[in-house]
Amino acid sequence: MPNLPIEDRFKISPFLVFYMITSMQIGIGVLGYQRLIAQYANEDAWISVLIAGSLIHIIVWMMYKIMETVDGDLVTAHIYVAGNFIGKLLSTFFVFYFFTYSLTILRSYLEVIQVWMFPTMSIFWFTLAYLLLCIYIIYGGFRTVVGIAFFGIVLPAYLFLIFGFNLKFANFEHLLPILDNSFKDILLGSYHMSLTFIGFEIVLFFYPFIKNPQKSKKWAHLAILTTTLLYTGLMMLTLSFFSEEQLRKSIWATLTMWKIVQMPFVERFEYIGIATWSLVILPNFCISLWVASRLLKRIFNLQQKKGVFLISITNLIVINFIDTREQVGLINDYTGKAGFIFTFLYIPLLLVMVLIVKKVKKK
Repeated sequence: MPNLPIEDRFKISPFLVFYMITSMQIGIGVLGYQRLIAQYANEDAWISVLIAGSLIHIIVWMMYKIMETVDGDLVTAHIYVAGNFIGKLLSTFFVFYFFTYSLTILRSYLEVIQVWMFPTMSIFWFTLAYLLLCIYIIYGGFRTVVGIAFFGIVLPAYLFLIFGFNLKFANFEHLLPILDNSFKDILLGSYHMSLTFIGFEIVLFFYPFIKNPQKSKKWAHLAILTTTLLYTGLMMLTLSFFSEEQLRKSIWATLTMWKIVQMPFVERFEYIGIATWSLVILPNFCISLWVASRLLKRIFNLQQKKGVFLISITNLIVINFIDTREQVGLINDYTGKAGFIFTFLYIPLLLVMVLIVKKVKKK
């Protein structure tokens, strides 16, 4: 089944792919990814981050190869390989994947708010308000969602300058000796870091909306490079700021580092950081909601506005049943593993299948 042509007025410039990928990779994970990686790689955790980021460049190359071959999105690739019925059946899984992804993002952020700021805050009412905002954004069309991704990166960017306060307390000797841990431990750290990096795979779903998609390749790779350097730098600062024992006890290491910030006009800067982070996770949530509803339209021919509403209502119902720290941890773990399987195992497999089918069809 050929992909339905997208009108030019709905398409985005190639450089905006940079903001789409970056906004998906920088999310709730930034607030506390350091402890998990350091559990395995210790002072070499920053090397684990670099390895994970480098491998993602290969996956991005594979994604573009798939999309160029089938001239469409992931649903087109599935139909190209497995036929109309099985292709659409395979694509249905990704509706659940992005639904769970959006649920995980919002519930994890809610947990941060409840632990750090408002312990008795209602999950239902906050979720309802946030969903209404997201529905309004998505109803504005794909270009509006891209605009939110742009502002979700640009406006909160000042937060990363705040880490300058931590530099005077950092002891970079904590990073020594380099490569003191086994290669297996460093790779285990890279595996857990890849769970934080997931989100870049959205290119597979909005590829038909890019003008001159060939020109967007460099922006996709630049986005991966930017997030890799950002996560690596923050990891090095964290390892230098905390002792090994302190980091093991810091669930949200980034927020803990903000606690030392002192300014004449604000006493608890972490409150400002948490509040601003709602803008950071907004594109995370909107894009995953848009992808899930777009898939419903492609697979079941359901109007996208109805799909957005359906997924939002389901989100609002399900999120109220995730009310303990263990359940939040569990859904994070499962979403991360599903993301790892999709990006690092399924995409290479799909590329092989697409190239085989292409060869067979030529003959």
